[in-house]
Amino acid sequence: MTAKRSAGIVAYRRTPGGGVEVLLVHPGGPFWSRRDHHVWSIPKGEYADGEDPKLAAAREFLEEVGQSVSVDRAVDLGEIRQRGGKVVRAWAVECDLDVTTVHSNTFRLEWPPGSGQLREFPEIDRATWFSPETARDKIVPEQFAFLDRLLDVLSRRRPP
Repeated sequence: MTAKRSAGIVAYRRTPGGGVEVLLVHPGGPFWSRRDHHVWSIPKGEYADGEDPKLAAAREFLEEVGQSVSVDRAVDLGEIRQRGGKVVRAWAVECDLDVTTVHSNTFRLEWPPGSGQLREFPEIDRATWFSPETARDKIVPEQFAFLDRLLDVLSRRRPP
């Protein structure tokens, strides 16, 4: 069986003090509403065989945060394998979006379970800019590698 594949964007911005922040999204729906530690993620989603993963990452970013991002100068951060076996490939993109305007696509779920009632929930319920240190406490542990790779890339580059 082939592993599911996702593509995502590690959005980052530079702070006035010379640091960096990364954008993470919190999963929507009732299962995640009270969880915060190690459940946040980069904006990402599955893509089809034959689809360009970088373009899929841009599409998924738009679907999850409601804003487009250019991947023309995106930096490939490689792949990771998550606990469930899904392979995630990510690209770093510098941008500065207003998280108060974030809105995602939705999904339908029977809630409460067994009620027969289908309710609609946002795929992500919020997005926040975090320092890399705080992001480590929030992000799904398998995605730590993307933070490390981003910081490595940025340490080798001079700010514009």
